[in-house]
Amino acid sequence: MSTSHQTLSDTANRELVHTRLLNAPRALVFKVWTEPDHIAQWWGPNGFTNTIHEMEVRPGGVMRFIMHGPDGTNWPNRIVFHEVVKNERLTYTHDSDGNENDPHVFEVVVRFEDEGNKTRLTMHTVFPTEEALAEVKKFGAIEGGNQTFNRLEAYLAKMQ
Repeated sequence: MSTSHQTLSDTANRELVHTRLLNAPRALVFKVWTEPDHIAQWWGPNGFTNTIHEMEVRPGGVMRFIMHGPDGTNWPNRIVFHEVVKNERLTYTHDSDGNENDPHVFEVVVRFEDEGNKTRLTMHTVFPTEEALAEVKKFGAIEGGNQTFNRLEAYLAKMQ
């Protein structure tokens, strides 16, 4: 019997999963992930800053932003939201904005799970190919994700 949808095992060789138990309530974590004034403060690895050009968090909504690298390189980004379940889940496609055949496009599911006064945050990223995953790993995607979560955690601590 064949099926047209993928299972997790179909993507295991091209996915990254970052998870963190954050010392903040789920509603606050969701808020700082979905409001431009907040996300600009913590998104990205150490040394990066962000300019958010638009951010409409709704199905079909778009977030366009520039990540400014510590070396002065500007990285255009676009996120197109597919699913938004307040305080629970975001699903989106992330690309480098404007390149129709972007080889670096990837799909993301972010889950916000309530654990008392804490939030278990899981970011599940699926790349189109094993090679695309290998390339982002070569450029530090695992450590970059950890640094991004560290920055989020520090930002949340300042807010409470």
